[in-house]
Order: sequence, then structure tokens, then C-alpha cells
Amino acid sequence: MNTVEEKIYNTFSSVAKAVGYNEVHARIISALLVADRQLSLQELSKKTGYSLASLSLSLDLLELLGIIAKTKNRGDRNLYVKLSGDLIDGLRKAMLFKIQKEITTTFSEFDKYRKTKDKKTKRAIFILEKEIKRLDEYVKKLAAVEVPKK
Repeated sequence: MNTVEEKIYNTFSSVAKAVGYNEVHARIISALLVADRQLSLQELSKKTGYSLASLSLSLDLLELLGIIAKTKNRGDRNLYVKLSGDLIDGLRKAMLFKIQKEITTTFSEFDKYRKTKDKKTKRAIFILEKEIKRLDEYVKKLAAVEVPKK
């Protein structure tokens, strides 16, 4: 990868990381956006600088989010990757999933300590649970917001 291309990918990666993607995801998305076509796994490895093994798990997640699709061509043993979904909608799904998971985990942790007799702990749980419930309401409203069309 040449230095200008590397800088462009780094810049996009910074933006993508700021909104919730990790470095590998951002590099994969950058490479596919710039190529504007499907890339073989080997090409993707060269363009991103990541090994095939490193790409594999990230591709699985991006596919689960509907951002990429993996395909094979007839008579060809190579695996190909192409953009297939909306990046913003994929980010939205990932972000909502992460937040909902944390909210659920937090409520489960609070449940462990709910029967305590310690007044300070009970008060802390009450206060924090109230805020988490507010966050949960807000996240549900965010989930209803549509992604702008391309």
C-alpha cells in the first residue's frame, strides 16, 4: 500500500473508530469503499495490512451486521468480499446491540446486590438503576430513528 493510500485509510479509520468500529473493521470498509468492487480475501489482506486470520473474525461480524457479503465464484477457490449493506445502518445496529447488552448486564449485576441490608449500597443501586432506565428509554427512541437515505 502506498503512503497516500495508507494516510487516507488511516483518516477514514479514525472517523470509523470514533463512531464504534474497530481498526480492522474500518480498514476493511475503507478498502472495499475505495475499490468499489468485490475483493478477494488475499487482496483485502494486502490492502488492509492484516493477515487472513485477523480478517476472518472481523468479516464474520461485518457480515452479521449486514455490511458485507462473502461469496465464492464458480470454479474459483478464492473467497470474495463486497459491501452489501448500509454502513450507517450497520453502525446503528452494532451500537444499539452494544448498549443493550451493557444495560442488560448492568441490571443483572444490580440484581446480585439488591438483597443487601447495606443502606448505602441500596441507595446507590436505586440511583444508578434510575439512570440506566432513562438511558434504556433513550436508546429505544434512538432505535426508532431511521437512517438517512444515500
